Amino acid sequence: MQSVLSSKQVERRYQCQEVLLLAYQSFGVLFGDLSISPLYVYKSTFSGKLSNYQSEDVIFGGLSLIFWTFTLLSLFKHVVILLNADDNGEGGIFALYSLLCRHAKFSLLPNHQAADEELSTYHGPRYSSRNMQSSSVKKFAERHKKSKTALLLLVLFGTCLVICVGFLTPAMSIRSSIEGLKVRSNSLHYGAVVVIACILLVGLFVLQHRGTYRVAFMFAPIMILWSLSIAVIGLYNIIKWNPRVYEALSPYYIYIFFRDTGRDGWVSLGGVLLCITGTEAMFADLGQYTAASIRLSFCCIIYPCLVLQYMGQAAFLSKNFAAVPTSFYASIPDSLFWPVLVMATLAAIVASQSVISATFSIVKQCYALGCFPRIKIVHKSKWFRGQIYIPEINWVLLILSLAVTIGFRDLNHLGNAYGLACMSATFVTTWLTALVTNFVWHQSYVLALLFVLFFGSIEIIFLSSSCIKIPKGGWVPLMLSVIFMLIMYVWHYGARKKYLYDFHNKVSMKWILTLGPSLGIVRVPGIGLIFTELVSGVPATFTHFLTSLPTFYQVVVFVCEKTVPVPYVPQKERYLIGRIGPKSFRMYRCIVRNGYKDVQKNEDDFENDLVMSIAGFIQLEAEGCGTVNRSIDGRMAVVRTSEKFGKSLEMSEPEGNGEGSSSMPRLILNSSKSHALQYLQSTYELESHRFSLRRRVRFKLQDVKYKDPNVKEELLELVEAKHSGVAYVLGHSHIKAKWHAPFLKRFVINVVYSFLRKNCRGPTVVLNIPQTCLIEVGMNYYL
Repeated sequence: MQSVLSSKQVERRYQCQEVLLLAYQSFGVLFGDLSISPLYVYKSTFSGKLSNYQSEDVIFGGLSLIFWTFTLLSLFKHVVILLNADDNGEGGIFALYSLLCRHAKFSLLPNHQAADEELSTYHGPRYSSRNMQSSSVKKFAERHKKSKTALLLLVLFGTCLVICVGFLTPAMSIRSSIEGLKVRSNSLHYGAVVVIACILLVGLFVLQHRGTYRVAFMFAPIMILWSLSIAVIGLYNIIKWNPRVYEALSPYYIYIFFRDTGRDGWVSLGGVLLCITGTEAMFADLGQYTAASIRLSFCCIIYPCLVLQYMGQAAFLSKNFAAVPTSFYASIPDSLFWPVLVMATLAAIVASQSVISATFSIVKQCYALGCFPRIKIVHKSKWFRGQIYIPEINWVLLILSLAVTIGFRDLNHLGNAYGLACMSATFVTTWLTALVTNFVWHQSYVLALLFVLFFGSIEIIFLSSSCIKIPKGGWVPLMLSVIFMLIMYVWHYGARKKYLYDFHNKVSMKWILTLGPSLGIVRVPGIGLIFTELVSGVPATFTHFLTSLPTFYQVVVFVCEKTVPVPYVPQKERYLIGRIGPKSFRMYRCIVRNGYKDVQKNEDDFENDLVMSIAGFIQLEAEGCGTVNRSIDGRMAVVRTSEKFGKSLEMSEPEGNGEGSSSMPRLILNSSKSHALQYLQSTYELESHRFSLRRRVRFKLQDVKYKDPNVKEELLELVEAKHSGVAYVLGHSHIKAKWHAPFLKRFVINVVYSFLRKNCRGPTVVLNIPQTCLIEVGMNYYL
């Protein structure tokens, strides 16, 4: 009995230690943007005509508005409620959309398979849609394509707003921190502040490709020290200037505020909402942090520290009305000014880094779900899990950050743009959470409606105030969000039309079977990987290749890389292997399932995993193992990979493998290539640094007896084909709209979509395919 109690105590102690560690680490990632809001909230709130109302009641009313906005939207909505709406630990707008797509048929791309629902990460531990009766609203939305399109556009618009926050946050936070120099140097010109801010911005974005793994350990201490410092300064100002400021926490002062200021007070709400900027980024950046650790760090450190700081600034302003333009730095004691200025700059950089990383992540999610043009995604093994770098997005964010930093002479205009983007994204999250409440959590319509009415009405009031300031900076995020949204939707529309064209023009299995095992062509040693987006059937690319060049490899594998609406797919569940046609055809299908946050592996690892998976499938099929899914999909028996795979083959690395073998020629086993081709390939690989670091792997057939001797023969052919070489066959498509299509469709496909395809990354770069192994097949599409 005592041993059981002691083991429970040890487990409980371990869980507490884990929560404390995650809570500590979360300071450097989740709360940076939220913690630097005191730099500019009061300055933006009491700008314009509200600066004429210099009374203690108005200052207290502003504090009351800030306190209750921060409490209701940041604490109750996001920390208490929204942290329960995570997708296997991931948060953000796309995580909510992923939950909706899994529990309702909202996806517009018809590549869903029943086997996807068997993934261990598909159904969360807290909720499941199995054996649940669908509501009438859910059925209506699933039946009507327009409702699915409207939901997708809402998600894309919210995502584009978050991308806008990705370049507005560095500009706003870094420039606000540098503005403190003007407090001590009245002669400091506006241009000098902008130049310093631009230098810091350029340095921040230029260093993104190096990752943050070397300096990330400093982020949490910086933000903790910053939070505690502003709390101490706030407490000092409360005691020194106005101890009665605690009275402003009463909502009664909100009534007094609007009674005295009227319309001018309503317009100032665009500045008040800046106190919750960073809340949406906090939800989108959940990652590996647990809800318990986030609530602990927010409730114990972030929330009380920020409340004390806001109260301290209000106490200072109630006796120093003229200091509103520099309220934060003016309220700092002289002896602490320079240390706080340095800390504010460091905190602004940490906050900007967190938001930039979140922007990379959400663009990666858009791309994975087919809503963004092809881009290069960089992830290095020494980086943290989930940390990525996207060169194209990084430079776009840098250009936009510099543009708004230089373009907006008035920091309040930059605050208008920033606040409108953040509040609009929060409003989108509110609607998606209401849908999750009903469709995923299976709660009543009344509860979902109450959630929208309560939080949505508050956000609409703030949005109505922000809309007044659209001519004064608010137009920037709206205009860019609409442009980004149109680009993303056009890409999704074109990709969907292309998929449907492939689906309706795939080759019938009857025609394949009539060709016989040789397929009516010459089969040469090697493995041919034919990439297609179809999860069933034979793509027209294959037949087009055969008619142009009637020769192909002895082993044919149709590879489909698809994204399942889950954040991560476990490696052992990633591959679905099947067979196309009789065994003598040596044709297989491999469906590689990735989550929307999974990062592409190296091509050599993919080849090795693929061969091991096919070998395991052949063995399981021969043994009649129960793990094989007997459902037939286009004459394909889909199998779910498991630890049993690989028993039939042994994978080993020759001596001298690795970086030290870069000076050795490539080992070619049983290759049917001519000596000239072998020499050219080995020379190219020697000169290519990328090839010199590839793993040298060879396969050996295990000495296992099978009931059917054909199994060993098939495995031996697979090994020999791998040693002979692997070729990647991709379709090089030319897409045009039909001549009789409506003008809008022809413009979208022939102009916009074609422009995006020509100016984005090629599929070979995205799939990380070596050029020496690539075969491209031209295809014409008329959509």
